Amino acid sequence: MFTGIVAAVGKISSITPLGSEPDAGVRLTVDAGGLPMTDVGLGDSIALNGACMTVVSKTATGFTVDVSRESLNRTAGLDAVGEVNLEKALTLADRLGGHLVSGHVDGLGVVRKFEPVGESMELVVEAPRELAKYLAYKGSIVVNGVSLTVNRVADTAQACEFSINLIPHTVEVTTLKHLKAGSKVNLEIDLIARYVERMLSLKA
Repeated sequence: MFTGIVAAVGKISSITPLGSEPDAGVRLTVDAGGLPMTDVGLGDSIALNGACMTVVSKTATGFTVDVSRESLNRTAGLDAVGEVNLEKALTLADRLGGHLVSGHVDGLGVVRKFEPVGESMELVVEAPRELAKYLAYKGSIVVNGVSLTVNRVADTAQACEFSINLIPHTVEVTTLKHLKAGSKVNLEIDLIARYVERMLSLKA
């Protein structure tokens, strides 16, 4: 489990194919940036842009993870060298500063707008239609591993558009600063909303 509070911005420094077959995965070498590695062990979970990955090797300044082709097909930002949001898995002693996050990407969104509004930035994302029922005004959503609050939701026949206000601090300390219209982003719906939908869908 995670909180959606980004601990550091790291960088995928190299990508190594795990085979020659079309469906082969890759090994990512990640520079951990400001993420302390002293308490990270082999097999530990670290979220990269909101996708939970398992550490397969580590150094004092970074680590590697293996990513399956299925995961690559269902996520954004893990198939190229560049910056990624990093967060270690929760311990029972951690503060829950964001909301409960599983690190499982539910779908890919597309940025439709990322523009200044006063001192902040407005981020508008188009989400897949199947995620629309989980998005609500003042509800929680994870975008590229960042726990955010929804300010507006607008449904269309094919999709669902939601708006988020990003304060300067959030933009500064995450990779969201690199977004632009057309960028694909990883989305994870609120865990509680998932269970509520399941309970309501069952007949008594």
